[in-house]
Amino acid sequence: MAEPKIKTFKVKGTWREVADAARTTIHRDEGTKEPSSSWKKRILLAEHSPIRKLCFNWKWVDLPYWVSVHFVRHKYGIEHFVSTQRTDRTGNDRTQSRQDSPVMHECFANAQAVMFISRRRLCHQASPETTQAWRKVVDEIAQKEPELAECCVPECVYRGFCPEFKSCGYCGTDNWRKAVEKYREVK
Repeated sequence: MAEPKIKTFKVKGTWREVADAARTTIHRDEGTKEPSSSWKKRILLAEHSPIRKLCFNWKWVDLPYWVSVHFVRHKYGIEHFVSTQRTDRTGNDRTQSRQDSPVMHECFANAQAVMFISRRRLCHQASPETTQAWRKVVDEIAQKEPELAECCVPECVYRGFCPEFKSCGYCGTDNWRKAVEKYREVK
């Protein structure tokens, strides 16, 4: 089976639009200055509503069906478009499809949804295959929006403790402490 990859990746919306929406919420006119990296990180950490104007569209190819199912569980701030396994559309008997059959899975998500999904799918309790697929999305985001990528962290880093019933043991380690410090840092 081929390794899943990102076929397309696009950013929709700009930081100027995010900043203007933020200015609207405090009764100010649109600005002209591009927001600083520090401002971007601060509004992302605060998760104020204007961050939802920054959106992303990507498509995985060769994503195992069972991994795709993990992602379709996310429903707020994200839309999913998954290739069908219907017999009448593919010509293949659906009842014979394996759980690891490759699918195309396209998503459209806002910045807040991307951070939320990261908390679940970058957790060490998530399946390694799902984490690997999500990491590809975060890596694409890092190339275009590094401040957002810095906010894509596991739940334990976000909260400062592990809320899972059974911890993986990462929380409390030196690497975890460094990750929490980096996440909270605003330059």
